[in-house]
Amino acid sequence: MKNFTFINILVFFVFFLTERTVNAQIVIGKPSLGFSQACASTSFNTYNTTFTFSPDTSLGGTNQFIIELSDNTGSFTNATVIYTSTQGAVTTSPATLSFSLPTTTAGEAYKIRIKSTAPAATSTGSDAFAAYYKLQDTPFTINNLISTGAYCAGGSYLLTIDNPGTGDNDSPLKYPSLTFNWYKVNEANPTTSIFVASGETLSVNTPGTYFAKTNYGTCTSESYSNRVTISEATSGGTSTITSSLGNPYCSSEGATTLSTINGNSYKWFKDGAEIQGATNQTYVTNEAGAYTVSVNLGNCTTTATIDLDNSGFTSNINVPEVPEFNTLGTDGTLVVTVTTNASNPEFEWYFNETIIPTATSNSYEASKSGNYKVAVTQTDGCMATTEHHFSISEPFPDVEAIPNLISPNNDGYNDTWVIPQAYVAGTNTQVVILSSQGKVMLQTNNYQNNWPENQIDFNAVNPVYYYIITTATNKTKKGSITVVK
Repeated sequence: MKNFTFINILVFFVFFLTERTVNAQIVIGKPSLGFSQACASTSFNTYNTTFTFSPDTSLGGTNQFIIELSDNTGSFTNATVIYTSTQGAVTTSPATLSFSLPTTTAGEAYKIRIKSTAPAATSTGSDAFAAYYKLQDTPFTINNLISTGAYCAGGSYLLTIDNPGTGDNDSPLKYPSLTFNWYKVNEANPTTSIFVASGETLSVNTPGTYFAKTNYGTCTSESYSNRVTISEATSGGTSTITSSLGNPYCSSEGATTLSTINGNSYKWFKDGAEIQGATNQTYVTNEAGAYTVSVNLGNCTTTATIDLDNSGFTSNINVPEVPEFNTLGTDGTLVVTVTTNASNPEFEWYFNETIIPTATSNSYEASKSGNYKVAVTQTDGCMATTEHHFSISEPFPDVEAIPNLISPNNDGYNDTWVIPQAYVAGTNTQVVILSSQGKVMLQTNNYQNNWPENQIDFNAVNPVYYYIITTATNKTKKGSITVVK
């Protein structure tokens, strides 16, 4: 009887210990976040959470605390483990753990929860928070960095993110997990923008200025593109050309790439002459000049121009350049001044192609009629020189009446048709001279009292020509000119 009682007591004691071990449990409180939103990057990806659990005496020696991350809607159906403590490392409550976000994280409604392993327990989810891992957080380019685009009426223009782009462009397309939003600048308030669509490209059929941003939600981001202004083109309309090295650029740095808007085909011209073989969207050159490109957009064409300067600086003079003419003032002089942003500039002045040794400043007082030029040289940084040409002519004679007879025989008297100063260059007066058959012999708004410049072929004795003079105020004078042999 005594043995039976001892055995029963022993069995009961073992059962009691086993039952206590099996039923041991803890309650884990809702995790408290040490942040309002998680904007992770390669340079920062550490976040803290604090939680309580009770009773701490119920933890097994092998217990591990696990942090799980929900999907971007807050669901833990396919939760991701983002932290696991070592066995027995956390034994007191409250506890603070640190974790990092996966590189694929992107959304506005993530949650975390805490789980234990010995005993097994799970907390409720935390408050929702925005979380993004910024794989790329630098400006990038779209449209090959061309600032304009155009589409024909009824058509559209496709904007794309460049990959890899140009120069040091870090294209976000290199990171497949990233998504993108497109915006249009608010015309009523240019400091704000309007969301248009999401995607790697944007088809535009409404004029405006557009740009793209990597979708990092409410997180502050430096991952945005340049802005592109899109217009609706009509045949004969104009666009722009951009230079990869800027304009002006320094020719010693190498060639620059000229780019125009996207089209179906292209023709490039320099100083009015077609460049053979130049039929791409871009043209590489190291020569200054006036460049034009004709762009076929399908249902219409547009042209773009750039006056390319490879001096590396800008400069101008305060008088009209050749082929315009200047005259001396009433005091018999004309002061010409150069304005330039050249670094440590030097100036050389020439009269009829002969250097003027004493003229070395940015200003020169001319007192003779003839042909002049000034050479401006930048001596620091980009070593380059540019020239400005100007001419000074004798003042136009102040005749009282419009002559109706000239004798161009080179005797120095009455050789050209000289008209009153009220109608010559500088008055914005249009002068038209017609033959007796109605052929236009001269048409200009800058008459220099120099007609006829070339020898006239006389098919008749003393031929008669007709003139029409129209002033800037639309007053008209008409008459005839008899040319005497």
